[in-house]
Amino acid sequence: MLHFPGHGHRHQPDDVVIGPLDLSARVDEALAVQAVAFGLGADEVAVRRQIVLRHMTYPGARALGATLPDGSLVGFVYGMPNDRAHWWSTVVEPYLRAHGHEGWLDDSFVITELHVHPRHQNRGVGRSLITDITDGAAEPRSILSAIDTDSPARGLYHSLGYQDLARHVLFPSAPKPYAVMGAPLPLRHR
Repeated sequence: MLHFPGHGHRHQPDDVVIGPLDLSARVDEALAVQAVAFGLGADEVAVRRQIVLRHMTYPGARALGATLPDGSLVGFVYGMPNDRAHWWSTVVEPYLRAHGHEGWLDDSFVITELHVHPRHQNRGVGRSLITDITDGAAEPRSILSAIDTDSPARGLYHSLGYQDLARHVLFPSAPKPYAVMGAPLPLRHR
């Protein structure tokens, strides 16, 4: 497993432990959490499986997991230094440029996915996952995209210091628009 300096195992409520995650080895468990948290069907999970495995080969990609004492995965986050050549960047770039925020694509750590099983949401698990992974980033800022609605996830991101950089961002095949958000690092801690 990977080790991130200064980021040992942190205990959360309900004995959830936040620590390094070999996401390639546990991709099916992680996607099972994402499927429940995000409402994905089997076909979409199969597509995302290939995306996650490809992402984990990118330079600087890393993941953290939230596990129970029995080793069950109840949440995960992964991200990487942003690269303008990556698909996500090519989609969001025109939206960011239109709002004068194109520079956020450089020197940023992108949060690619963050999901917590619904039984463990609203207990600080997602906050710990995202703050721990960004605390280990060399980049001075972080960017992410989230469904553009008034959701608990967007509330969490705002509380951490993320601001809207572009809204109503349309991804091919996504049924709902997204918001691209950015925050200086380190994120706000409680």
